[in-house]
Formats: sequence, structure tokens, C-alpha cells
Amino acid sequence: MSWFVLVIAGVLEAVWAVALGRSEGFTKLVPSLVFGAGLIGSMAGLAWAMRDLPTGTAYAVWVGIGASLTVIWGMLTGAEPVSVIRLVLVAGIVGCVIGLKVTA
Repeated sequence: MSWFVLVIAGVLEAVWAVALGRSEGFTKLVPSLVFGAGLIGSMAGLAWAMRDLPTGTAYAVWVGIGASLTVIWGMLTGAEPVSVIRLVLVAGIVGCVIGLKVTA
């Protein structure tokens, strides 16, 4: 269950990161509210998962999921360039996250 919660927390990290960018310095209400809710949910999930998982592993997985999804979202929406090397690098992050899970 801790791993499932950690994955959800990682997804919420991507949500709050995207919302933060769209909030334009907290001048837009809806993205600012999404940021706050995503941040609280993400941190709460990370904290809950860390009750059972090692801190370093949980944090690395959380960051890896959030970073990967944020970059992928940027590519899908056209906000970031898409290239083979960028896709390979994101796949590397995902691979490392899976490796941490497998070896835990």
C-alpha cells in the first residue's frame, strides 16, 4: 500500500508543479488552488509512504515520478521540445525509479 500511495503522491507532485507554472506567480486563482491542493496531497502521501519505506528511496521515487510526468506533460502540450535524447533521458529516470522499487 505504501508504494501505491507513493506513486499517487508522485503524480500529485507533477500536478502541483504544472499548476505552479500556470499560476503566474499566484496571480491566477484556479491554478493557485490546484497548486495548493496538489502540494498538500503530494506531501501527505509522501509522508505517509515514508512510514514504511526508507526516506532516500521514497524521496527519490517521488521526485522521479513527479519530474518525469512534468517533462512528459510539457512535451505533450508543446511547452517543451520533444527529441529522442530527451525521451531516452526521461526513460532513464523511469528506469531508475523502477530499479529502486525492485531492489527495495
